[in-house]
Amino acid sequence: MKKLALAVAALGAGTSAYAGGLERTPQSMAVLFEEGRYLEFSFGYVAPDVSGFAPPPPVSTGGASGSMLDSYSNLGFAYKADLNEKLSYAVIFDQPYGADTNYPTGTTNPFTGSTAQVRSNALSGILQYNTGTGTSIYGGLRAQSLQAEASLFPSTAAYTIDSGTDYKLGYLVGAAYERPDIALRVALTYHSEVTHDLDLTENSIPFGTDVSTEEVTLPQALNLEFQSGVAEDTLVFGSVRWVEWSETEINPVQYSTDLFSGFPPLVFFTDDRITYNLGVGRRLNDTWSVLASVGYEENTGSATGNLGPTDGFKSISLGTVYTKDK
Repeated sequence: MKKLALAVAALGAGTSAYAGGLERTPQSMAVLFEEGRYLEFSFGYVAPDVSGFAPPPPVSTGGASGSMLDSYSNLGFAYKADLNEKLSYAVIFDQPYGADTNYPTGTTNPFTGSTAQVRSNALSGILQYNTGTGTSIYGGLRAQSLQAEASLFPSTAAYTIDSGTDYKLGYLVGAAYERPDIALRVALTYHSEVTHDLDLTENSIPFGTDVSTEEVTLPQALNLEFQSGVAEDTLVFGSVRWVEWSETEINPVQYSTDLFSGFPPLVFFTDDRITYNLGVGRRLNDTWSVLASVGYEENTGSATGNLGPTDGFKSISLGTVYTKDK
């Protein structure tokens, strides 16, 4: 079932495109369990369509937002190799967090014409120890960058904010159990939170320019990934991921004290998030495999920032894989 397992890893990576908060990758550890020396590259393109309504007067001017999220792409690569029978290592690059918010002009929504972007890159180095009894433990360091910018209310306050790029270290630890004879694997991974110190420059018509530094925490997460053969050439797979998004907030000085005192932060999330994925893969022959999965994240109904304006999702993913020799 090895070829089918490879395809499952590829499909699973695509099911977190709309996960909670600012998350864009599932930060999977599947590459650690590939046989021998292994290299992969990935590219994703997402064209979301998310819209909503502002509350009517006197709370705001009201009105539909139009589609408020721009398309974006996502790059990644991973390399894994064995040092000996017990030790192996992996290097993983991904772009785990991001935002591309763009409220179209010509509406009565109070955010009309506002834009925001968040960019991150991460490089992880991981060492795995295999006990030889089906269990393994692994851990490593994660070097992560964060940069953000926004332009809000261009027709009134003309507020803009821009940050430098900040680099910080985090870590990950995990454990796994495998039974190759039935393609069984269960892996539990903990990713630490990473706190960035963003150097911010704020500008607006009424208050001019302010320069400050703000701590922004990208949250800790716990990821459970599993798969198992249920019949010959048939594999069930899935994941459960918890992320502590309630700890993430961006609330710059000018925005929070001068321009919009008493309003919610520029970026905030009321609730933590749990994302579920469950799927099945079937190898038709040595060349072709087919896969399908469903994803779910609860719609909480809680308040969230206008620059991260999503709340829950349901998804269906379909895939086919063509394999020839190596």
